[in-house]
Amino acid sequence: MTSTSPTSSATEGECVALTHALRRRGTLVLAVFALVWAVAAASGAGAATDPAPLGIEGAAVLLTAVALYLGYRKDAAPSPRSVSLPANWSRGVGIVNTVELLAVFAVIAASNAAGRPEAVPAGIALVVGLHFFPLARLYDQWQYRWTAALLSAVAVVGFVLVAAGLTSETVRIVVGLGSAVVLWGSAYHLAVRG
Repeated sequence: MTSTSPTSSATEGECVALTHALRRRGTLVLAVFALVWAVAAASGAGAATDPAPLGIEGAAVLLTAVALYLGYRKDAAPSPRSVSLPANWSRGVGIVNTVELLAVFAVIAASNAAGRPEAVPAGIALVVGLHFFPLARLYDQWQYRWTAALLSAVAVVGFVLVAAGLTSETVRIVVGLGSAVVLWGSAYHLAVRG
């Protein structure tokens, strides 16, 4: 993230340019991480050369490519409003993302230490979901609250599946595809609506 933020002396053009740049960057990050979740889901769907994982991965690449095209196209409609970023927003984003990364490692370590590696996808989905709550404010993107709530709901479903004794492959498929769909939905919304 850049440390540039609109100030009272920023021109309307500078605010529009920053809003446009953040919109593109957000679309990229959301779409790429949706792809990562889809690949994780595909890993639970069978051997890498089986039709199911190949189909999931093929669809994932296509959905990601379309999101990126929509986010980066030259004729994209301008965002309906310029973002209003809080002071030190870039520093705040860095802190949130650092805490998220540390929490992901903690989830992996704790799940493995407890002998429950099948809980890792749900734990990571919860961490990722929760990190969108402060990002909604820091990026002035209200729709990230929906991203946070939906990813957290996917995580809860994953924990229920783990508690019910379903296989780690089933948990990976459900949590991976659920998380991917939420992130693609957010990427498409950001790319098209701003």
